[in-house]
Amino acid sequence: MKRKNDGPALPGEGDTDYARYMRTDALLGLQRDPAEVVHRDELLFQVTHQSAELWLKLAVAELSGAADRVDAGDPAAAELLLVRATLAVRLVTDQLDMLAHLRPADFQAMQPALGNGSGAESPGWRQAQAAARRLGQSFTAFLAGRGLDPVTLCAGDQSDPAYRLAEAMVEFDDRVSAWRVRHYKIAIRVGSHGVAGTPGSPAGWLAKLIDYRFFPELWQARADCAMSGTVGS
Repeated sequence: MKRKNDGPALPGEGDTDYARYMRTDALLGLQRDPAEVVHRDELLFQVTHQSAELWLKLAVAELSGAADRVDAGDPAAAELLLVRATLAVRLVTDQLDMLAHLRPADFQAMQPALGNGSGAESPGWRQAQAAARRLGQSFTAFLAGRGLDPVTLCAGDQSDPAYRLAEAMVEFDDRVSAWRVRHYKIAIRVGSHGVAGTPGSPAGWLAKLIDYRFFPELWQARADCAMSGTVGS
């Protein structure tokens, strides 16, 4: 039996198996070196955004897996994976609170280190958007294969795995919208995206995205069901 004092069993860098498996040496070396830092809050800024990219990497994997399960005709399994992706987005949203600790003057002092970088360039969000759209396409094809449409599904059996997946897709949309609202407010608070309401400002662009939906047909179906007075049984 391996004893704790036998040393690490895994190959790689690090003094322990934890360090080697988690690659902590590489992970903790991804932030700017103290000699490069122009403002102390760069660490706060980088850790917040780098950890967001990691959560989004997980969200993309779960969204892609959910689409695969829908393609395989297993909406129940897809729902479980989508719930994980939704939680990842919630965690990305929650950690935006760290950025509220930045004063506008602090952010401006950091600006030279950021170059022309923008959150719109996030590879994680771009990949998550693509994966969400693919899930929507897979679900539309799945419903068509069953001879269903979103309105019929909305008014149907709530225990139907397809109904539950549709609800999970709406929840994912809702969580992404909540992230956009929080991101917008933080950008205004920190002063990094101009004054709210200024024509052509990045803040105005962020505000327009708040109402974007990946699965608009599911939201419309809910509105149609409400108007007709039909609900899931």
